[in-house]
Amino acid sequence: MTLAAFALAALAEIAGCFAFWAWLRLGKSIWWTLPGVASLVLFAWALTLVETGHAGRAYAAYGGVYITAAILWLWAVEGARPDRWDLVGGAVALAGTAIILFGPRSASA
Repeated sequence: MTLAAFALAALAEIAGCFAFWAWLRLGKSIWWTLPGVASLVLFAWALTLVETGHAGRAYAAYGGVYITAAILWLWAVEGARPDRWDLVGGAVALAGTAIILFGPRSASA
């Protein structure tokens, strides 16, 4: 469930932010912001589905997923092939996500 929630959050956040990018940087209509706002609401809701006792931990772990999803967006939507440094950075970010999510914790953490 955590992976699905993170994937949904990443797609929704990137799509929402891209809608504003399209309006402000690509000259698209201001109407692009309406689905952008809806997408950002979906993003926030999706993060509440992550199974963790602390919001900050969910946000921190999500960061690595977001970085990787942004690299995939770069390739799939914007047509720019990631270079080796994009891929290495994404792998390091995902390693950080795994450490945060799966690292051993005491019962009080």
